Amino acid sequence: MQQFNSITVLDRKLTVRELIDGLVADKRISKDNADMFLIPARTGRLDIHPLVIISQQEWKDQQAPHKVLDLEALTQWLAKQVNLSYFRIDPLKVDVTAVTAVTSAAYANRFKILPVLVKDGKVVIAMAEPHVRSWENEITHVSGLQIERVIANPLDISRYLNEFYSVSHSIRRATSDNDKDIPGVTNFEQLVELGKTGRLDTNDQSVVHIVDWLLQYAFDQRASDIHLEPRRDMSNIRFRIDGVMHMVYEMPTPVMNVVISRVKVLGRMDVVEKRRPQDGRIKSKTPEGEEIELRLSTMPTAFGEKLVMRIFNPDVLVKDFTALGFGERDIADWNKMINQPHGIVLVTGPTGSGKTTTLYSTLKQLATPDVNVCTVEDPIEMVVPEFNQMQVQHNIGVSFATGIRTLLRQDPDIIMVGEIRDKETAEMAIQAALTGHLVLSTLHTNDAAAAIPRLREIGVPAYLINATLIGVMAQRLARTLCPRCKVPTEIDPRLWESLTKPWKMSGKGKFFKPVGCDECRHTGFYGRVGLYEIMILEQTLRTTITPESDADAIRRAAVKLGMSKLRISGARKVAMGMTTIEEVLKVVPPDNEI
Repeated sequence: MQQFNSITVLDRKLTVRELIDGLVADKRISKDNADMFLIPARTGRLDIHPLVIISQQEWKDQQAPHKVLDLEALTQWLAKQVNLSYFRIDPLKVDVTAVTAVTSAAYANRFKILPVLVKDGKVVIAMAEPHVRSWENEITHVSGLQIERVIANPLDISRYLNEFYSVSHSIRRATSDNDKDIPGVTNFEQLVELGKTGRLDTNDQSVVHIVDWLLQYAFDQRASDIHLEPRRDMSNIRFRIDGVMHMVYEMPTPVMNVVISRVKVLGRMDVVEKRRPQDGRIKSKTPEGEEIELRLSTMPTAFGEKLVMRIFNPDVLVKDFTALGFGERDIADWNKMINQPHGIVLVTGPTGSGKTTTLYSTLKQLATPDVNVCTVEDPIEMVVPEFNQMQVQHNIGVSFATGIRTLLRQDPDIIMVGEIRDKETAEMAIQAALTGHLVLSTLHTNDAAAAIPRLREIGVPAYLINATLIGVMAQRLARTLCPRCKVPTEIDPRLWESLTKPWKMSGKGKFFKPVGCDECRHTGFYGRVGLYEIMILEQTLRTTITPESDADAIRRAAVKLGMSKLRISGARKVAMGMTTIEEVLKVVPPDNEI
């Protein structure tokens, strides 16, 4: 497209017509489509970038008919035509403080440009109008930095331009309003500051904006946890995405302290109390109207209170078991256990392995109008209207055991106990199962077979385990390969053998490896999937449960009866092209002799 490269006139904006002509000349769209589109002599609204207008047509790419010419594809095409690099703006990789110092928000808005990287005396500036260049001299003169221009998605530029400058302004304002730390801070290295008073309030508009931005930012980035971590001078905000921590932002510690106080106010926690851990919860909504629950937890540290917000999306509960990663046999076995009229079903695994999601999804399926579902939790993870949920409160003597005792007088059909931690809770759960109730609960063990010795260690006799336990499911979460950039590969036979021994599974399947693209932040992975190991206590297996039997003996018997271990569940996901052997080996427990 010569007409793009030959233009030297400054500050000429792109038009719909020249872009359409360029797409036709480049054989990306058909002449018929172009003519039909241009008949009304569309020039587009002045406030809408022409690439956005064209992307709304959702034309098929003539050079790749299975792909649509969406805004991202059109932006990449434009970058090639003007001989500039394409830049995908990843907000998690942008140093907001550094880029917003390059130029003012008003100047950036005027020309629709966005600094995205400052490094080694150079600033990378994203734009969508390659022929608007009168801003370059001004920024070079003011910043003293060498400019590199890149092409980026015009909607991303508009969005992040507002977000970056808005949050940066709020933090600067909060900092200037709060030169000194707020009263009551228990920062061990700033005890001499406690007599000083700050002026910043948790209801200050700048603080309110920072918290609103933080929550929305986390929802957009698919974060499962938000970590607010005070440090000596500059404090950290980090997100956990797909099980991996990402650094998001740094802000002055006094501002972080007030932001944490603001979140505590929203979570109805004691704002003044900073010496002991606290729990709380917030219910929020995304701009799309989705309800999101956040579970809050604070912990006193050397530099002040650390706050973690765990994000629960109720939409996960409406997913079926297949979407969670269950195979056909897993679904059949799990349904067989949870549809028993009475007994105990256990889900095991470490923190963050998806146990809560599995239990809530299961209860959601079981909670029909003719069934009374009651839960006792510490804390209540998600508030679900179909359940009757009780919160454990140790300060007033409401423990798991007393909670179960109370629920038994509430005419329940199904009881969910957050966790079996001690003998008293285990005994009450068994009592509930023996009196005709279905009990679902969690236990912290490495695999399904280890749950039985764990119950014995707590103090449950083998004969009661035999009488009440229906089955145990162990689970883990493994990162899934990004569908946009994964590529076929050959597997390492030794790794495959180490994963599947002694089953000697066939090495046939669709194996892929991660590459990394803008969509997955160049990690090669996007989302997570469950790996499951289900052990049903059939009569033959119950005979192995004695006061002397250990986990290895129970595991060997279960495998002989057809139980597939976590490693095999992972191997199946690898053979389906969903993840990699390395990812599975990271999350499954070490292989035990069988």
